[in-house]
Amino acid sequence: MQWQENDVIQNSNWIKKRKLHNVDFFSDVFSKRIYSNRYHFEDLANEIFYEIFEYLDLYDIYKGFFNLNQRFQNLIINSNFLNQINISTMSKSKFEYYHKNILLPNKHRIRLIRLSNPFMNELIFSSAYTILRFIHLETLIFDHIEMKDFIKLINHLAHLHELYSLIISLADHIQSLSVLFSSIFQLKKLKYCKIEYTIKDDQNQKSISFDLTRHVFSPIQYLIINGDFPFNSLNNLLSCLPELHHISIQSLVNSNDNIKIDDLSYYIHLRYLKYVSFKLNSIDFNKFENIIKQFFDYVEILHLTMNSDEKYLNAKLWQQLIISYMPYLRIFDMKYQGSIENKYDIIKQFSSSFWIEKKWFFTHEHDWKSTMDRGVFYSSIPYRRKDYMYYWASDEQLYSHNQEENFNSVNHLFICSKIKDHCLKCFPNVNQLTFTLFFDDWNDSIVRNLNCMISLEQLTKIVLEPYRIPLEDIIRLLCFTSNLHTLQFHTFGLHHNNLDVVRRNYAFEYASKINKIKSLILHGRCSLNELEFIVNLFPQLKCLETGMNRTEIQQIIRFLLSKTHNKTQHLFYLCIAYTPKVCIKEINVMMKSENLLKNYSIKYINSNLYLWW
Repeated sequence: MQWQENDVIQNSNWIKKRKLHNVDFFSDVFSKRIYSNRYHFEDLANEIFYEIFEYLDLYDIYKGFFNLNQRFQNLIINSNFLNQINISTMSKSKFEYYHKNILLPNKHRIRLIRLSNPFMNELIFSSAYTILRFIHLETLIFDHIEMKDFIKLINHLAHLHELYSLIISLADHIQSLSVLFSSIFQLKKLKYCKIEYTIKDDQNQKSISFDLTRHVFSPIQYLIINGDFPFNSLNNLLSCLPELHHISIQSLVNSNDNIKIDDLSYYIHLRYLKYVSFKLNSIDFNKFENIIKQFFDYVEILHLTMNSDEKYLNAKLWQQLIISYMPYLRIFDMKYQGSIENKYDIIKQFSSSFWIEKKWFFTHEHDWKSTMDRGVFYSSIPYRRKDYMYYWASDEQLYSHNQEENFNSVNHLFICSKIKDHCLKCFPNVNQLTFTLFFDDWNDSIVRNLNCMISLEQLTKIVLEPYRIPLEDIIRLLCFTSNLHTLQFHTFGLHHNNLDVVRRNYAFEYASKINKIKSLILHGRCSLNELEFIVNLFPQLKCLETGMNRTEIQQIIRFLLSKTHNKTQHLFYLCIAYTPKVCIKEINVMMKSENLLKNYSIKYINSNLYLWW
């Protein structure tokens, strides 16, 4: 069941990878099987066309082949392509064609739907009648759906008797976890559920409520929560899930509710629970210990990340808990983020015979040049996590083995300090890179050292969190990451440069030619002049998110929609951050009076204005 979450997405990425690394595929097919044998295009066997279709998006298959003749219509109708509708980000007009010609005629056979923006949700599931026609729908994925729209849908989804997998990412800030989960628990066939949500920056995360009666049960077996969840309500949640096999919570936080763990007299026996993954934010060890004693009898795999309470570093306490309350535990994976200063004697207990016999090994990394408060103590050999936080140095004294670490599982690398020259760590499968700190001496050696650790050509997403990274360094990095499709950085570098001078540099010209960036997120506000620079640097841009000065919003939209230049021909999705709601009316008036767009949609969510055309 676990594979359901990313099956279609991974399959899509695999196809794209094949496209990327097998550019000679079509030339091989056509040169060997058409030209050399003098076949007509229509003479190719069905198997050849199915092989070709593997390299195309469903939209392109349908538009390019369906109306050629009856044979191609039958090929497409009888294929499995129409069973899984993974609608990636696309223009509004393209989506409307997709909706009318592909989705609606085949709704009775569709087993999976993935919708990638909040506008699509409304268009497809506009009525209860439409929803109920998807009689074979098994998996539903909502990217960026508003809570009010989801609540409207949920009652109708309960009538889809084959729906067993639900993945939702909420677009707006959540107010009540009880409302969200009670809605989801109405789906009595649901086996897999992944939820992603946020709260307001100024909202006290401790005030988020979760309170369901003990008589509410859900058949969910796999639950993934990406968002803050109140630790004191964890008992309540687990007690609603008697069939739970797998649970992962991104952030367990302290809460102000009056529920106390010891006050709850009702517990269920989670005999199927085998996998647990929690990140504990400022949760006392003693409190978490109670959870282990009540619910973890049959747990086999335990992944924990924590950032406070040095008791988590006490190997003897863990040994007692494992022996007494987790007898079936096979994998114990722990990551403690924070200071280990003056804790070496405690940490060395993880080198005792108990840990060695189970082949559970640990090490520590830190930034000696900064502070001992910045570091991580973690399980190693084998390293099992998909993310890795790189610090400047390792403490060799903590190694209790001679095996070499293997980081094949890592696909997201966090750079948390300056990279050492001749770094020995290698991450062959990393495709996402995040810089968490700015280094004063950014230069070519950064790229060189980085390329020794990962394949820069393999990267598809980079996030630059520090706001002071120079624009020239960002452009230099782009010159080595030609397959990047998503980039995120701060507008600081744009504000503190002579953009005309930067534009004349060879690096700018080269980067603008080779980069394939489709999605760009800029933190901060961009002026018209800076956005003109941006669209020249990223000519393939489809989706743009940034803040703007209110006085320039209309002028910037005119520029982005202008047909007098060819710089934004691919752009169809714009998010203007931190915008007053009145701007919706102003933009609508401008659109109509100046006839800028005839077919567009506009939304206002969480102080952000979304425009889709």
